[in-house]
Amino acid sequence: MKPAILGAIALLSIISFSASSSDTAFVDIASGGKTSVKKNGQNAFSLPAANLPMSKRLDFSVGNSFFRNPWVQAPASTDARDGLGPLFNTNGCQSCHIKDGRGHTPKEGDTNAVSMLVRLSIPALTPEQKRRVILEGVIPEPMYGGQLQDFSLPGIDPEGQIKITYTAHPITLADGDVVTLRKPKLSITDLAYGEMADNVLLSARIAPPMIGLGLLESIPEQTILDFATQQKEENKGISGKANRVWNVNVDALTLGRFGWKAGQPTLMQQNAAAFNGDLGLTSTMFPKDDCTKEQAICDKFPHGGVPEVSDKILDFVEFYSQHLAVPIRRNTKDPQVIKGQKLFKDIGCESCHKTNIKTAKIEERPALSNQIINPYTDMLLHDMGQGLSDNRPEFLANGQEWRTPPLWGLGYTQEVNGHTEMLHDGRARNVLEAVLWHGGEAQQARDKVVQLSTQDRNALLAFLDSL
Repeated sequence: MKPAILGAIALLSIISFSASSSDTAFVDIASGGKTSVKKNGQNAFSLPAANLPMSKRLDFSVGNSFFRNPWVQAPASTDARDGLGPLFNTNGCQSCHIKDGRGHTPKEGDTNAVSMLVRLSIPALTPEQKRRVILEGVIPEPMYGGQLQDFSLPGIDPEGQIKITYTAHPITLADGDVVTLRKPKLSITDLAYGEMADNVLLSARIAPPMIGLGLLESIPEQTILDFATQQKEENKGISGKANRVWNVNVDALTLGRFGWKAGQPTLMQQNAAAFNGDLGLTSTMFPKDDCTKEQAICDKFPHGGVPEVSDKILDFVEFYSQHLAVPIRRNTKDPQVIKGQKLFKDIGCESCHKTNIKTAKIEERPALSNQIINPYTDMLLHDMGQGLSDNRPEFLANGQEWRTPPLWGLGYTQEVNGHTEMLHDGRARNVLEAVLWHGGEAQQARDKVVQLSTQDRNALLAFLDSL
């Protein structure tokens, strides 16, 4: 189907929702404010913001093309998309963010992880190394760098292969039901360039959904900092903190917003870092290939220009990633969902999963400005306990701290991505398992869920499925 026809279909969907959006429950239903769209099915995460003017739809479509289509080895006739590798994790953004949604763990028989990658680093043991972590985020593994690349161009070996095994951890709920959690054990096999450091730290990460990212970027910094102050004053055991990460554009530490540990400050930098680490592509922000000095073979491959991803392409991809719409909530008038929403609040989940947030006024991004949104995140780091720890620091985040993930669109995961794997490494196979992995600051709330009656637990899950 031609892009113009697809665009017209998407527009009709948006118009039909906008026409009925005067309902008094609009804010509760439309988690993304006026950017929200009404869409079901596999493409529910792939529409532009409902209030994006037609004059900007072309920019969105161009950004989508660079996000969706594969990059190739240089030199190539498609010189706008060449320069892939030589070491990489994928050949296109959408290979990981499948249908603009969530990645998944490797399946039995898979040779490569594809939509999951593994971060690498070594511990900071000296004062100088600890200062380096604060400024640079991590200390990369000396031989393989900060990320394992399990794909490569012909003529060069991939760095290694990712292997995950699981052990079972049964949890008995108050009503007698047993939920068996799976605890992952991560290892790297077939290393091509020698052994890793003995004290290497490994952290598996699946690709998160792309919806609503521009809205999260538009939340005023002070609002996020105020959440941390509020949590401290409430004295309920919740103590979120902001990450401070290196911002390439301003050459200074600024608020971290994106990534599982809020390790990137802006969508532009997040995208450029992904092009560099995931696809092996250079940009003005990251002008060198993601190869260590021990991997000199990388220099023998032709590049796709200097830089390989132009500033113009980065601008289009930024615009696209900023304006992917959040689909509306469903079943909000269902009595079971209404009951579950109250339980969500009473249990204490709202302490971290925040709603009713107003975005800033941004002249150059009017569609994202002054929106009342319900992302169900405070954008802060929280100690989630030893059970979820990767023991790997990232800027100010320690090994047990993770940024509160947004929950909007949660109920669409199965239909968009064909699975419901949750958490940073996909260990949870559904929402209940994800809740039961909560520890640390969330231990009290998690224990309340364990004690729920079957009826109340089903109501809570129905509410989460309505998001």
